[in-house]
Amino acid sequence: MKAISLVRPKQVEITDVPEPELGREDVLIKIGWVGLCGSDLNAYRGLSPIVTYPRIPGHEVSGMVAEVGPGVPEGIQRGARVTVSPYSHCGLCTACRVGRTNCCRYNQTLGVQRDGALAERIAIHHSKVLPSERLFGAELALVEPLSVGYHAANRGRVAETDCVLVLGCGTVGLGAVAAAARKGADVIALDVHDAKLDLARKLGATHTVNSTREDAGARIADLTGGNGVDVAVEAVGLPATYRMAVEAVAYAGRVVCIGYAKEDVAFETRLFVSKELDIMGSRNSLRVFPAVIRMLEERQRPFTDLVTRVMPFADSAQAFADWSAAPGKFTKILVRVA
Repeated sequence: MKAISLVRPKQVEITDVPEPELGREDVLIKIGWVGLCGSDLNAYRGLSPIVTYPRIPGHEVSGMVAEVGPGVPEGIQRGARVTVSPYSHCGLCTACRVGRTNCCRYNQTLGVQRDGALAERIAIHHSKVLPSERLFGAELALVEPLSVGYHAANRGRVAETDCVLVLGCGTVGLGAVAAAARKGADVIALDVHDAKLDLARKLGATHTVNSTREDAGARIADLTGGNGVDVAVEAVGLPATYRMAVEAVAYAGRVVCIGYAKEDVAFETRLFVSKELDIMGSRNSLRVFPAVIRMLEERQRPFTDLVTRVMPFADSAQAFADWSAAPGKFTKILVRVA
């Protein structure tokens, strides 16, 4: 069968790979759509320390059940439209033992530490397969990236009485915007691109801040009566936005960190202590796929507006090249496999 392979940094090829082997408890999925993620872009650029080559990318999956092993529960039937949870967990490390399998020490995400879904078919354990009778193609491919932002909102214990600042309105940040708004919070979205801020408003942001045109700190202070936000979600991965999150959050506030900074970040640690902040990392997602599926099924927000471009399978190399050349122009690229 055909698959897309990152042969080496900036070299993408269509390759022939063996058909997946279907285990007793596995589901064979015919892939329809795959979303490209920032981790895929880093792998393409050769900037990911955890990706080896060659690697089949892809962990934002939409497909159809083609076959099931004899040990698969009856709830998963041939022909069902599904997405998948792309993470693995060992069950033995400290994170797994306390139920936080999303940050398993030995996690292997599809398309990152192991070959992914940008292929004609994949086989995966039935516990990772989530069906939906109401979602179609592109919608199912959005479940995983939105779940990462939704998990961040859960990590921040967002409630309806909170004011939440989301720094960065890529797909993951927009997932945090949508989740916080769904929980009833007042949401401030910050980015440097007006198009992404427009999306943030569509997904529930009450206020938007373009930090290239206004003093973000002053605007946030004005919006919060000088108190700062209750929760700040960092979804960019820059030293400046990490510091802004700590500075903008209120006393006794919560800071949730999703973005990976590519360089060391210098903090005024006095703020950690004097504000008595809760500072939390947020990795992957934990038990939120069903909630995100329900959120999409309700169709109260135009989530498919996140999709900037759809590319055919044969043009995957061009999709990576275009995204790498102008990352700010894209929120989500989907590859149509079948």
